[in-house]
Amino acid sequence: MNALLTILFLSDTYGGRVHDLRIAEATPYPLPAGSGLLQDLGFLSFTLPQVEILMPTKKPRGQKLTLEQQLANQALHDRRLRIEHVNSSVKRCRIVKDRIRLWKAGVRDLVMEICCALHNFRVRLMPWQPMI
Repeated sequence: MNALLTILFLSDTYGGRVHDLRIAEATPYPLPAGSGLLQDLGFLSFTLPQVEILMPTKKPRGQKLTLEQQLANQALHDRRLRIEHVNSSVKRCRIVKDRIRLWKAGVRDLVMEICCALHNFRVRLMPWQPMI
């Protein structure tokens, strides 16, 4: 996803219960060197070469975060919220979030590609505020 909140990369779809970390480890991400990857605590062990990992700071048990850590977490939260809005925009196509009973090979991936393309089309027609 870029600053204009269009979807630039889509991995293969997985049916059933597969943890996102396993999918990320199995998928070659085409991020250029010097990129930043915003991820949550479910991806603690996931790294990419020459890519900066942006992750919120977890509060230590029985302690408080410093003001600097709180502000950094809030900035990451604001960016993450915009990403969740993109996810919601894709899920406007209800076929994505409902059970798909199309079993022919490749159909589920094609459905997801079409829904992401519709999101990108909507954003191109009515651009959202850029993500900073």
